[in-house]
Amino acid sequence: MNETLHLVCPHCHAINRVPAAKLEQNPNCGQCHQPLFSGHPVELNAATFAKQIGRNEIPVLVDFWAPWCGPCKMMASQFIQAANLLEPQVRLAKVNTEAEPQLGAQYGIRSIPTLVLFRAGQEIARQSGAMGANDIVRWVKSQL
Repeated sequence: MNETLHLVCPHCHAINRVPAAKLEQNPNCGQCHQPLFSGHPVELNAATFAKQIGRNEIPVLVDFWAPWCGPCKMMASQFIQAANLLEPQVRLAKVNTEAEPQLGAQYGIRSIPTLVLFRAGQEIARQSGAMGANDIVRWVKSQL
């Protein structure tokens, strides 16, 4: 299988073409040479959100959160653990709805934390409420 995937760099946001067979080999960005997967969620803002959601050819799981939210703070370390378990099959990202209220409004985020799973730029599932790492992984895998 010679499938090539487009992956958006979490550092410089360049689009990289990576053979699917090499996903597990810790590929680096062709432009900035940083790892395409680091085991940490990517912080997104209005400028980077559309590119990460629309151009990644792997699913993207977004945690919509806010710094004042207690359950969001509790889930933050669990989300990082989930990134370690789901990458490189899924990109994990975070959107601070306090800093990016238009993204929260655009996606109808009514409570936080809310996880939204995107594939090919389209929302395919969402889940509100804090979750543990294993629950996040199980939920994502059940949606794909």
